[in-house]
Amino acid sequence: MTTHAATLDHEMSHEEAANDRVMFGFWVYLMTDLLMFAVLFAVYAVMRESTVGGPDGAELFSPGLALIETLILLTSSFTCGLGMIAARRSNKTQVLAWFGITFFLGLLFLSLEIREFQELIHEGQTLRTNAFMSSFFVLVGTHGLHITSGLLWLGTILFYVNKRGLNAPLVRKLALLSLFWHFLDIVWIFIFTVVYLMSFA
Repeated sequence: MTTHAATLDHEMSHEEAANDRVMFGFWVYLMTDLLMFAVLFAVYAVMRESTVGGPDGAELFSPGLALIETLILLTSSFTCGLGMIAARRSNKTQVLAWFGITFFLGLLFLSLEIREFQELIHEGQTLRTNAFMSSFFVLVGTHGLHITSGLLWLGTILFYVNKRGLNAPLVRKLALLSLFWHFLDIVWIFIFTVVYLMSFA
């Protein structure tokens, strides 16, 4: 009995150590991602006046649309948090519901971002127009690519949750995804402030 208990304790400590390594590795990834976005923000700040006589952000951007996108993403972070509470309670139904709403809101946000890009391109504003538009498309587009990868990740996890039910590895993956999603939310708040609000300051 004592040997069995010791074996269980050893397995649990081994699993906890593995989880800690995964979590640490993911935090390292987020920090490198943060550095990349910091560089993109710095480039945008330098290039925002380089319009070569073309329209600037105040003429091109829609603060109303950006605000709607912000509210959608903030709401998705809230539903993501509720989903994690349900995951820790092993409530499969609520996990699928809350993360399903998060997926829908993320998809809605991405569709609005794509629509904004399409409208700008239709107006003749592309990556090649000037340094200002190049820095804008790269910064906002990189965030959009991260949202896309987050949606693919979330959709895959929800598929397995629905098929297999909740287990420790899936809950851990949901926790990592939740960190990633909140990180993207914070990055977007900076984009909303630096790119959109400051254009009308």
